[in-house]
Amino acid sequence: MGERAAAGGGKWVDVAPERLPRWLENFGTRHGAYTEMGLTLIAADGATATLSAPPGAGPAETVAELMREAQASRRLGLLLARKGAIAVGIADGPDLVASKVDTHYVQGRTAAGGWSQQRFARRRDNQARAAAADGAGIVERILLPEVRSLAAVVTGGDRSAVESVLALRHLAPIAALRAGRLLDVPEPRRAILVDAVAAARAVPILIKEA
Repeated sequence: MGERAAAGGGKWVDVAPERLPRWLENFGTRHGAYTEMGLTLIAADGATATLSAPPGAGPAETVAELMREAQASRRLGLLLARKGAIAVGIADGPDLVASKVDTHYVQGRTAAGGWSQQRFARRRDNQARAAAADGAGIVERILLPEVRSLAAVVTGGDRSAVESVLALRHLAPIAALRAGRLLDVPEPRRAILVDAVAAARAVPILIKEA
């Protein structure tokens, strides 16, 4: 179960769909009996927990409906990108059923000043464009043929790197399925991609203490 600070106060926790019943039970134990207002739980001690549907899940107006939708099997596309590294995959439920990981050298930033600064900057830009083109090719091979079967595409890593990969017009069907949340992941590797499947399926819950 992941946890991160919420911008407006409180914290976000990510709960696997299969663990939701136990999480709800524990919330009641910690904070007292609660009532449901749509997708928000209001506990006896004033704490609240607001559940959000995970990527690709159908609409839900109650916690019970959200649990059913979150636990339903669905296929998700994954695209993780940072600098010159990319990982692309397809998850069928909790299982990663297709994947490709690649790296492409992109020179780091250089200190300001010096006669070679512009030359290094041009070289870096060219390397970044080549990395984005290679990444787009991987997305085209892995995700595009399966686009009709995907409920959503979950991205992670560096936002600008992800957007560079999805900028090509023929990848518009993939970009259209992109979920709003960007997963915070380190440099993409296969192990990171496997972990991202669980993060993509998880139910985000915003908790605020009284």
